[in-house]
Amino acid sequence: MKIYLVGNPNAGKTTLFNALTHAHAKVGNWHGVTVGASEREGAFGADKAVYVDLPGIYTAQGRSMEEKVTAQTLQDDPQAPVLFVAECTALARALPLFFALCRGRRAAIVLTKRRQFLRRGGRADVRTISESLSVPVLDAEALRGRALAQAVTCLKTASSVRGELPMRGYVPAREECTRGERLLMNGYFALPFFFLLLAAAFFLTFAPYAPGDLMKHGVETLFSDVLAGAAQKIPSPVARSLVADALLPGLGTVLGFLPQILMLFAFLYLLEESGLLSRLAALTDGVFARVGLNGRAVFSLVMGFGCTAAAILTTRGLDDARVQRRTILCLPYISCSAKLPVYLTLSASFFDHPFAAVCFLYLLGVAIAFAIALVTDRSPRAPFVMELAPLQRPSPLFLAKSLLFQAKQFIIKVATVILAFLLASWLFSSFDWHFRLCAMEESMLADVCRRLGWLFAPAGMNDWRIAYAALSGLVAKENVASTLAMLCGEFPYGGASAFALSVFVLTCSPCVSAIAATARELGKGRAFAYAALQAASALLFSYAAYYLWKGGALYLLPAVLPVLLFLLLRKRHEGIHRSRKHHTRRVHG
Repeated sequence: MKIYLVGNPNAGKTTLFNALTHAHAKVGNWHGVTVGASEREGAFGADKAVYVDLPGIYTAQGRSMEEKVTAQTLQDDPQAPVLFVAECTALARALPLFFALCRGRRAAIVLTKRRQFLRRGGRADVRTISESLSVPVLDAEALRGRALAQAVTCLKTASSVRGELPMRGYVPAREECTRGERLLMNGYFALPFFFLLLAAAFFLTFAPYAPGDLMKHGVETLFSDVLAGAAQKIPSPVARSLVADALLPGLGTVLGFLPQILMLFAFLYLLEESGLLSRLAALTDGVFARVGLNGRAVFSLVMGFGCTAAAILTTRGLDDARVQRRTILCLPYISCSAKLPVYLTLSASFFDHPFAAVCFLYLLGVAIAFAIALVTDRSPRAPFVMELAPLQRPSPLFLAKSLLFQAKQFIIKVATVILAFLLASWLFSSFDWHFRLCAMEESMLADVCRRLGWLFAPAGMNDWRIAYAALSGLVAKENVASTLAMLCGEFPYGGASAFALSVFVLTCSPCVSAIAATARELGKGRAFAYAALQAASALLFSYAAYYLWKGGALYLLPAVLPVLLFLLLRKRHEGIHRSRKHHTRRVHG
C-alpha cells in the first residue's frame, strides 16, 4: 500500500518521511528542498507500507514545476491514502488545500511545530480539531519511533474525506515580529550582516592558520610523512610505485581538503536551517530581477557552492521554466566543493596569499554567472511570491548528521570514482604498449594524450599531463587535483599558467553528474549542448586569463568595452520600452 505525504512547502513532510522509513532524505528550512517524489518502505503498525514524500504544494492545480509533480501524482492515484502534513501556525489556511486534495480519500492530518506554536500563545486541541473535521489528527512532536508508526495506522479505519467542515479547538498564535526579524528584513542591516557571515566562513575555512587550514595540513602530513614513509619500505618496485607514487599522493591531496569542504557545508546548512536564506532571497530579489532571475534562484545558486548537480535539481522549485533554464546555465560557474581542492592545489604553489586567491576565484565565478544571466535575459519575469521560513536555532544533532552524511558521501566518492581513476591513470602512465614498466614519457597514456597538449599551449602549458589532468575533471573535479599530484608532483609552470588552469576548471562543465542532472531537467540535447559550449568557452577563458596575467589588460579593454556598452544600452532600452503590465508587486509573508 502506498501512503502519500502531502502539504505546504516547509511543513515538515520530509522529516516525517525520514522518521517513518529511517531514510536520510534532505530536509531544510526552505521551500523546494523536495523536488520529486521519494519512495521508501517503512513501518505501518505491525505491517509495512510504501511512503511517498511529495514536493510541497500551495494550490490543488499546482503552480510551480514541483507543485505540478504533486498534483499529477495524486491525480494518477485517486484512491491512495494521504498523510496531510501542516504546521500548526498555518493550519487554518492549509485546510482548504487539504479538502481540495483529499476529498474522497482516506486521510489524516499530521500537525508539526506545535511547541513553537503554543509558545506564541496559540492553542490546538488535537482531539477537538479531529472531532470537528471528522478526520484523524496527529501531533508529530508527541510521537516517536514505534508510537508514530502505530499512530498512522488510523488511516486503516479512517472514513473518506467529504465536504469542507468548520474547525473548532484552534486559536491562532500571535503574529508578532521580533526585533531580530525586523532587522533581518532591513536591507541596510541585513545585507552587510550576510556578507560579514560569508567573510567569516571563508576566513575560518581558507585563511592561513585558521581551523580549516590547520586540519588540512594535519591530513596532508599523515599521508606525506607517516603513510608515504611506510610505503617506501615495500619491497616490490611495482607495488611501491603504485602506493607511493600514485595512490598516496592522489588520495592525500583530495582527502586533505575534506575538513575545509565540511566547514563550507556547515555554513550552508546553518544559513538554510536558521531561516536566513529565505530572507536573503527576499532582500536580493531586486538585484536578481535586473539579470532576469528572481529571489527564489538564491537557494539554487547558494546550494551550487556545495554541489552543482544537487543545485540543478532544486531549480524545479522555480515558478518559471525560462528562469529555470537561465539558472541552470549559470550554475556551472558557481564554484562547487569539488573545485575547491583544485583551487587550493594551484594557488598554494604560486600565490603569496592562497586565501585571497580562492576568494577571488569564487567571486569571479559569481560575476561570470551574473553576466551569463544578463546576456540571456530576453523575456519578462514572472511575479515573485515567497513565504518566509521561520527563524529558528539550527539543531546541533541535525548539523552533525548532515556533515557526517556529506563526509561519508565524499569518502565513498574518493574510495570509488577517484581511486579507480587513479589506478587507471597509474596503469597507463607506468606501462608501454607491450605492458612493460617504463618511464612516464614513454607510457601508453603519454602516447595518447600527447595529441592533446596543444589545447593548453596558448596558456603556456604545452604538456600532455596538464591536458589529461584538466579533462579528467569532466568525470569529477577532484580528479584534477589528484591527477596533478600523481603526474606532476608540484605544478611545473608559472603563476600565469596556474591562474589560467584555475579559470579553466572554474568555467568548464562541472562533471558527469551535473550533466545528467541538466538532462533530467532540460532534456539530453540541451544538456550536451550546454556542456560542449561550456568546455569550449572554458578554453577561451583560460587563454584570456593567461593573457591578462601577462599584462594584456590594456589590449583587452578595447575589446570588452563595446560589449559592456551594448549590454548597458540594451537594459536601458528595455527599461524605457517595457510594457507596464509586467511590473510585479513583491509580497512577503
